[in-house]
Amino acid sequence: MATGTGSAARLPRAQRREQILAAATRAFARAGFAATSLDDIAGEAGVTRVILYRHFESKTDLYRAVLDRVCGLLAAHVGEQVGGFTGASVDGLLAAAAAEPAGFRLLFEHAAREPEFKAWADRFRAEMTDIAHVQIKAVVSDGAWARWASRLAPAVAVEAVIAWLDAGQPDRATAAGRIRSAIGGVIGAATGSPPGPSHPRA
Repeated sequence: MATGTGSAARLPRAQRREQILAAATRAFARAGFAATSLDDIAGEAGVTRVILYRHFESKTDLYRAVLDRVCGLLAAHVGEQVGGFTGASVDGLLAAAAAEPAGFRLLFEHAAREPEFKAWADRFRAEMTDIAHVQIKAVVSDGAWARWASRLAPAVAVEAVIAWLDAGQPDRATAAGRIRSAIGGVIGAATGSPPGPSHPRA
C-alpha cells in the first residue's frame, strides 16, 4: 500500500505547504500548542518531520503560519467592505467557520490561552473591538456604553458562531439572522432601549 509521503513528495511546494497547514490546524485545535508535537502534525499530514522542516523552522513558526492562514480565510469571507461591525460581518464569520471549523476554534478559543500567543490574540480582539466601535458609536450616544457594546458585540458574535458549530451547524439560512438578533440585544442594552425589528443592527 502506498504511503502518503510517497505521493506527497510529488506535490508542488505551495500544495505541500497548504496540506501541512490544514493538518496542523486540525491537530492544534484538538490538543493545543503545547500538547501537539511535530510528530503529531506530520502524522496528520501524512508526511515526515524532514518534510515539515523544509517548510517551517519550528513548531512556533508553524503555529504562527496556521494563525495567519485562518486570519486570511476570515478576511476573505468577511471582506474589506466593513467600515464597522455590520450585519455582513456575521455572514462572513459564519462562512469562515463553516469552511474551516477547526481553524475558527483555534483562532478564537485556543490562541488566547497559549502563553506564547496570548499577546497576538489580545491584539486581534482589540482590533475587532476598534472595528465594532466605528459602527456602534454612531448608534450609542453614551461613550462609555458604546465602548462596552464594542467589546461585547464581537464576543457575542464569535461565541454564537462557535455555539452554532457545537450544535451541528443548524439551519444555515436563518443562522446569521439569529446571531444578528443576539447582537441587536447588546446594542439595545447599550442604548437603554429594547431591541426590535427596526432597531439598528450591529
